[in-house]
Amino acid sequence: MDEGKSTRINKYLSEIGYCSRRAADNLILQNRVTINGVVPEMGTKIVEGDVVKVDGKLVSKPDEKPVYIAFNKPIGIVCTTDTKVEKDNIIDYIKYPKRIFPIGRLDKPSEGLILLTSDGDIVNKILRARNNHEKEYIVTVNKLVTADFIAKMQNGVPVLDTITRKCKVEKLSGNRFKIVLTQGLNRQIRRMCEYLDYKVTKLKRVRIMNIKLDLPVGKWRYLTDTEMTEIEKLISSSSKTHFEA
Repeated sequence: MDEGKSTRINKYLSEIGYCSRRAADNLILQNRVTINGVVPEMGTKIVEGDVVKVDGKLVSKPDEKPVYIAFNKPIGIVCTTDTKVEKDNIIDYIKYPKRIFPIGRLDKPSEGLILLTSDGDIVNKILRARNNHEKEYIVTVNKLVTADFIAKMQNGVPVLDTITRKCKVEKLSGNRFKIVLTQGLNRQIRRMCEYLDYKVTKLKRVRIMNIKLDLPVGKWRYLTDTEMTEIEKLISSSSKTHFEA
């Protein structure tokens, strides 16, 4: 942090790679963060020299280069960094030696690609990227996929007090289809299908932005320099766009 510069505590925890801003907000609400020994209010700013602790442990910016990981999440693994709450959490499963956290989420009954990083700043940029933050899924449902179903899914259906954004949907076989979203509503695909009286029996994410799933279930790899360069291009204007996780 530059001398004399103040930074909101949630942004600071994100920038040093401790967690995402959303996770930082939760830590603050749970009174697990202190600044110079005092539990802060939401939005409190810190300056150079302030002592920040989480659960009583000092946090600071690591000297090492940030890591970026692609992981093929198995069914049953939960995308949370709170290892105290969830026994089947993604952090304990991967057992990476450095603190990392997922970018976005993939619900417990789903499988496929999820990105993890130690770089809190990039999380917010990716989640703000809107149309450049494409996520592609292969979905199996409990009955025949019809032309009417495809048309309605593409044009948007009512979910969580909103209409889903228009998206790309393509039938693959009798009861399988591909869908590309630029939204991240909670359990969005399952809710969209339920509204149209379909039930998802299998959901697999196969792409996030320019990163394609190329790993066996349960395995991970580092993103390449080429992949990271492309991600940086895709999110270069994200600071000007509306946040949507």
